[in-house]
Amino acid sequence: MNTAVQPPAAAPAVLIEGLWSVFRSAGRDAVIHQNLSLRIEAGEVLAIVGGSGSGKTVLLRQMLGLEQPTRGRITVRGEPASQMGREGAASRVGMLFQHGALFSAFTVLENIAFALNELGTLPRALVREAAMVKLQMVGLAPAQAHKMPADLSGGMVKRVALARALMLDPPLLLLDEPTAGLDPDSADAFCALLRSLHRELGLTVVMVTHDLDTLFELSTRIAVVADRQVVACDTPDRVMAVPHPFIQDFFLGPRGQRAGALLRPAPL
Repeated sequence: MNTAVQPPAAAPAVLIEGLWSVFRSAGRDAVIHQNLSLRIEAGEVLAIVGGSGSGKTVLLRQMLGLEQPTRGRITVRGEPASQMGREGAASRVGMLFQHGALFSAFTVLENIAFALNELGTLPRALVREAAMVKLQMVGLAPAQAHKMPADLSGGMVKRVALARALMLDPPLLLLDEPTAGLDPDSADAFCALLRSLHRELGLTVVMVTHDLDTLFELSTRIAVVADRQVVACDTPDRVMAVPHPFIQDFFLGPRGQRAGALLRPAPL
């Protein structure tokens, strides 16, 4: 008999257990999530998909601690997501918002450096150097540092917002529609950048996207939110085989069949 002690399983990057999200609207309760559970492993790229109003972005905001669930528990790297506002906790998660959400009155470099400047623990000159490193990490030249957000293309806005999200070197990166609003070439280039950073930095990535090309290009697993729960969570090819009406329509309609042809046997 093998009596060897087995090593403990690695802790998940994010663990969601028994989640309920209930919002009050027009005097009535709207249940968005009902007893939803999801485990996100360290180092993976997990995409969350679902229909309009299924609460995909709500999940991201709850992981970030910006919203609190009605019931249930979310832990991020072993700590309650509700404590993300604590000093130092923000360094565990970076967030790329759908439209970049850059500060319009700040330059590119000031946007990237914002979080580290707010901490006030390092000299401004050192913060500036660190921000320049992040600027170049996302494929932008130093000459872009003093531009204003209004002077940037959509693809450049996304890259600056990504640099800002990575400023504190978080192990977990949340992406809300990362390629929304980009033309096909810019979207492909941004996906390539995300894939490279995921590999080089050892990131765990959680993204919400409805873009099938982005989904198949980046995802190691896909979590489908429907019927107020996660109805499937697996590799892209296995998720597409689940006989759920939303999954069949989303993945096996004309758009899904075209994008599915790009599915790699071994993503990332």
